Amino acid sequence: MDNIYPEMIKNLPEVELPYTGVRAWLLQGENQQIVFFDFDGIGEIPRHSHGARWGIVIAGEMELCIGGERTIYKKGDCYNIPEDVLHSAKFISRTILMDYVSEKDRYTIKK
Repeated sequence: MDNIYPEMIKNLPEVELPYTGVRAWLLQGENQQIVFFDFDGIGEIPRHSHGARWGIVIAGEMELCIGGERTIYKKGDCYNIPEDVLHSAKFISRTILMDYVSEKDRYTIKK
């Protein structure tokens, strides 16, 4: 899984994140964002909510709990998190994701 993203993605602005062991690159739209994530096995991201999100697992696997329902997502699986629905995620090993985020300012560029 090394170097899974091509240079055209790694040359995008990197996202500021509150977690160690995660890198992400931002493609900014007028009213939305696409974020390319690379998670190490960082464990659990606590329950939270935000705008709607759709994503796909590019490599690895994760557990998502969306609205109280836990599901394991693996390479090629898509997920949909409706707006304001509580959810959490667990990353046991390296996982690569791409998320479409329905908010134009959910993520900020790393300084």
